[in-house]
Amino acid sequence: MWNKLNKSMMVCQMLFGLSFYGVLVSLTRFFLEELNYGESETMMVVGAFAAIGPLFAIAGGFIADKLLGAYRSLTISYAAFVTGYILLVVGASSLHVPTAMAGIALASYGRGLMSPSYPSLYRRTFNSQKEFEQGFPINYSVNNIGAFAGQYLFPMLILYIGFTGGFMLSAILAAVALFVLVVLKKPFSALGKPIDQKSLSIKAWFGFAVISFAMVGLVFFMFSNMEIGQNIVYAIGLMAIGYFIALMFQVGHAEKLRMGTILIATFLTTCFFVYYGQMMTSMNIVAINTLSGNLFGFIPLQPEAAMAMNPLWCMVGGPVVAMAFSALEKKGINLSTATKVSVAFVMTAIAFGILTYFISNIGPDVTIRPEVFFAVHFFQALAEVIVGSMVVAFILSVAPAHIENFSVSLFSVGIALSGIVGAVLSTHIALEKGQVLTQDIAQNMYGDYFQMLTIMAVVMVAVALVCSKVIALMLRRAEQHDAVNHPEVETTV
Repeated sequence: MWNKLNKSMMVCQMLFGLSFYGVLVSLTRFFLEELNYGESETMMVVGAFAAIGPLFAIAGGFIADKLLGAYRSLTISYAAFVTGYILLVVGASSLHVPTAMAGIALASYGRGLMSPSYPSLYRRTFNSQKEFEQGFPINYSVNNIGAFAGQYLFPMLILYIGFTGGFMLSAILAAVALFVLVVLKKPFSALGKPIDQKSLSIKAWFGFAVISFAMVGLVFFMFSNMEIGQNIVYAIGLMAIGYFIALMFQVGHAEKLRMGTILIATFLTTCFFVYYGQMMTSMNIVAINTLSGNLFGFIPLQPEAAMAMNPLWCMVGGPVVAMAFSALEKKGINLSTATKVSVAFVMTAIAFGILTYFISNIGPDVTIRPEVFFAVHFFQALAEVIVGSMVVAFILSVAPAHIENFSVSLFSVGIALSGIVGAVLSTHIALEKGQVLTQDIAQNMYGDYFQMLTIMAVVMVAVALVCSKVIALMLRRAEQHDAVNHPEVETTV
């Protein structure tokens, strides 16, 4: 099951997590303290940085399918990370906002290239779909090893090396991953589709360059004009979904039904990642404003590093989730992907319920112990592992081969849409510049907000269960159609 290539890809994934999330965890204080942004503006920028990258998976899916192939797209994505982080270094050293925004834009585009091409190429390093589905949650945990280290260590490192040093460290880590991919070019190219194995025409490279410049320019504009930018995200996301629906009318009945299940999975993904996005926005601001003390009394923790508890639990959650569902399957209990998502929403409801309780009962000192966030992230991380790994594997199992990467990019579209929605929602708890947090503000403004999210998570448990029944019916009818019209074809879903 495990070999040199998928292990090498997981090293690159870990380095991505370490460098990207090291930058992400640094941006809130960078914008608040160095660039003098307000809480609302900062949450929108940070939320957009977490969301807009996945949105560009639309372009990344098209580039990987039609222009460059998965391997070239993945390699170029890491080059974009290196360049973007270097621009952040320049922006931080000179406090030049446009240069910093250009760095964020380029890193976001790099993430968009990586999002569909990584799972597509990674899948081909395994011998079967079943091995891939067993291995992908482990890969998710490996990514979170890097994310945990980045989110926990960077806030402390920045106290000594500054934001400039932190961004430079991220650039170096991304460069190491780029080197690994370049060295292993020959075996990786052999795994891909025919487009990965042939020389590309000047027309293909020109098309890639035009799309890339247009996308990076667009995301730079979006970061510089967030009110307009959020509407652009909605428009692009809806156009991508509309294009996918148009493709459904060009295929047979069975494929149409399977593609329909991808749309349902995208809807559930969007709803879930509204909650995930709170970790970088509302939960991060709450931690910065209220978290006090060392974890368990002896583990030092910077307030903005509280989000590092998420990847910490994801590291544990990946193997646990994989083993738990594997054990159920051995007992003949095969849960559908949507049913697994409903389990994830149960975990989310518990997580936000805990946070709501402690915020609603906060004391006059307006502080919350780190152990509260530790418990919240435990349940939310298990939910994230389920959705983050299982939905992608499901999409790959039902997507038509000729639009495989674009189909996977719909997962990222869901993350992008949810990220902007989540960021907009989180601004409801933003304090005005210079406003002091009091017990009353925390209990009412913070408490009511997280209570609303808890109630909606409970509602989504029921919605996901209904979606599970609908998906099962659609897949069954697709198999029946294939059995009647193409009896020679063995269905794999």
